Amino acid sequence: MKKWLVAALCVMLALSLVACGGDAGNGGGTDGKLTKENVKIGLIYIGDPSDNGYNYAHEKGRLYMQEQLGLRDDQMIVKANVSEDSACADAINELIESGCNIIFANSFGFMDFMDEAAKEHPEVYFCHATGIKSNETNFCNYFGRVYQPRYLAGIAAGMRTETNKLGYVAAFSNSECNSGINAFTLGAQSVNPDIEVIVKYTNSWYDPTGERQAAEALLDQGCDVIAQHVDTTGPQVAAQERGKWGCGYNNDMTEFAPDAHLCAPVWNWGAIMTQLVEDALNGTFTGGIHLGSMAIGTCYLSPLSKNVAPGTEEKIKEAYDRIVDENDEFDVFNGPIYDNEGNLQIAEGEKASDLLIAQQMTWLVKGVRVD
Repeated sequence: MKKWLVAALCVMLALSLVACGGDAGNGGGTDGKLTKENVKIGLIYIGDPSDNGYNYAHEKGRLYMQEQLGLRDDQMIVKANVSEDSACADAINELIESGCNIIFANSFGFMDFMDEAAKEHPEVYFCHATGIKSNETNFCNYFGRVYQPRYLAGIAAGMRTETNKLGYVAAFSNSECNSGINAFTLGAQSVNPDIEVIVKYTNSWYDPTGERQAAEALLDQGCDVIAQHVDTTGPQVAAQERGKWGCGYNNDMTEFAPDAHLCAPVWNWGAIMTQLVEDALNGTFTGGIHLGSMAIGTCYLSPLSKNVAPGTEEKIKEAYDRIVDENDEFDVFNGPIYDNEGNLQIAEGEKASDLLIAQQMTWLVKGVRVD
């Protein structure tokens, strides 16, 4: 593994990902005081950790958090394969009835149920991955600047393609997915201006069959690199079977597509989850949005596989160094940036705000087509 990748991974493991200051929230145990002995953590997953993708990444985060905090097995309850409907409300209630005083939920569609529960149970802390809702006391939203490693993955894809057509399997047309599509496209175009990215939305975060079928349809259209913002390894397996390439997500998927996979934007959920629990234990928990970055290890690019094109490592290192350098004005979403209808979205000399990236990026950049 090259030095710059080793350094990024070391930072990921060594540092806490968010600084949460301010007054203590209203959450906590029955007496308002949490300790490592009485804390009990519930976790709600939209799928199963066996997906080797998003839910697996969260399960790794849970185990990391348990080790870092020294918690017993009986201090954690996991509810997997929970759908984004009343089943989520039921899961939350069951966790509270089981004594959980901190609850994590990992899917966008759990947001409204977490929001309502936070209002009804001010004594409990609620931590929601992705989404756009939170409060100032006992309900936080945690995520990261995953568009940064997506830009790097785009460089790998742009250098590998032979057709100049990249496929992208995405869950929904929302800011979370669209900012990733845009970053990936801009990264690819930075090394290959002739790139076209074709997107298929599955309208589901977790649909093993639909994800694979979407990838196969993109391959049928001549795409020779398949990227994804969905939960399973299906798109990468489809690329492998067709003799093409791919960029996974959430987890290094090289094991599942050894002759296709180039790299993947991946998460270290465990560090931010650990920090949030520690804040609750210390009485410094705050609601609101908690974003981490590639510089501090919230998200990063997996090691490059043997399948990348010559020169890829050097190009990615150059971009990586600029992104993580706080003294460099380079940013993934530096203007001028036009959307795929020709409208100027980010003017020259400007860059996208966190609000635009996280919640308002409903448009797609020039060079992207939705199938």
